[in-house]
Amino acid sequence: MTADHAAPLTAVILAAGQGTRMKSPLPKVLHQLCGRPMVHHVVDAALRAGAADVVVVVGHGRDEVTSQLTAAFGDRVRTAVQETQRGTGDAVRCALPQLRADAHAVLLLCGDTPLLHPDELSHLWTALDAARGPLAMLTMNVADPTGYGRILRDAEGQVIGIREHKDASPAERAITEVNPGVYVARTDFLREALTRITTDNAQGELYLTDIVAQAATAGGTASLASRDPGSLAGINDRAQLAAAEDILYARIADGFRRKGATIRASARIDAGVDIEPDAVIEHHVVLRGATRIGAGALVDVGSVLTDVTVAAGAALKPYTVGQRSTIGEAAQIGPFSHLRPDSEIHAEAHIGNFVETKKTVVRRGAKANHLAYLGDGDIGEGANVGAGTIFCNYDGFKKHRTEIGPGAFIGSDSQLIAPVRIGAGAYVGTGTTVTRDVPDDALAIGRAKQENKEGYASRLKARLKAGK
Repeated sequence: MTADHAAPLTAVILAAGQGTRMKSPLPKVLHQLCGRPMVHHVVDAALRAGAADVVVVVGHGRDEVTSQLTAAFGDRVRTAVQETQRGTGDAVRCALPQLRADAHAVLLLCGDTPLLHPDELSHLWTALDAARGPLAMLTMNVADPTGYGRILRDAEGQVIGIREHKDASPAERAITEVNPGVYVARTDFLREALTRITTDNAQGELYLTDIVAQAATAGGTASLASRDPGSLAGINDRAQLAAAEDILYARIADGFRRKGATIRASARIDAGVDIEPDAVIEHHVVLRGATRIGAGALVDVGSVLTDVTVAAGAALKPYTVGQRSTIGEAAQIGPFSHLRPDSEIHAEAHIGNFVETKKTVVRRGAKANHLAYLGDGDIGEGANVGAGTIFCNYDGFKKHRTEIGPGAFIGSDSQLIAPVRIGAGAYVGTGTTVTRDVPDDALAIGRAKQENKEGYASRLKARLKAGK
């Protein structure tokens, strides 16, 4: 939910660090959860919370991070470079030149917190609007505050500062209310406060947290206790990444359940997937990319779909695999079918056991139910492709197309040598190798003549046994 604010909000996301505990050359914020880089989830939360635009501070792997952000968000996201990692305060300083002139407030986030709730960010913005002071921040209570900055309060309970763990006294380290690093600051205050922070601390860095004490003397800091402290957790290693991804998968599944779809507990649905009401997603299904599942469709056990559109009422039997393909209404796919990119399976068509398609259109009501390879083809309405049929589409240099007319029948174990066309209503006999076009309503048969040698079987067996 986005709050209604008259003044624009800009989000600044800190994403310059390397993330050495990930043990990877890939920048930490590009490690993926539910099909998207970590930082994309943070950007999405900021935009959904009402940010008019987003500035991401990059450093390690800046070109790669910038490229992925631009591809995903276009001009809604800009980047600022932190050449040397000198602390969070310095990182925000690097972002200041990128702020829009009309930005009334700045939402400050970390790029490694992919579980943020947009509505909580929006409520924090509302808290700033309602307060007299220049800053609002989230806080949370944790059983083990090790590593977190501690929230310091005065006798009246007002926030007066933050003490980083390495700088904290034993008494301060006993405080369990901590800083998760989520703020909204008025822009004019933020610009001025960042000029006053210093490196006088245990790490010799410019701490963003130092602006909290400044806010306390400039009208006060509004604090909002998080309703879901787990959503503020930062990701530092692969174990934390996996745990956060499980939480995101559960959120995504619950969202579709509330909209009327049936999602089994072990299904894994990436961010970006869409599922309509009354669809059924069975156990161990994986849905990736821009996959769309229509109303009443069934995706059965173990199927894996990437960028596949499934129309209403279609049924995908167990262990169907598909990439960049479309499946029409009431079509039946599987079990153990493989739809490779650019397969178009039209309404009421059947693609069955161990059938592989690639760059092929299978028109309404056509069937290929068993053991076939259909590559670079067009199969007409109501046509039937028998078991063991192969579209021989590749000559070692180029791909060639096979066209099968409406109502045609292709007998089992046939090889269609492309480029070739089978006419409407034509019949290809079982075991035929087709090397030239078959006219409409014609029979093509190209098998060797059978010869029976009476009484020869016993003599053949005797000879083979003697040879052994």
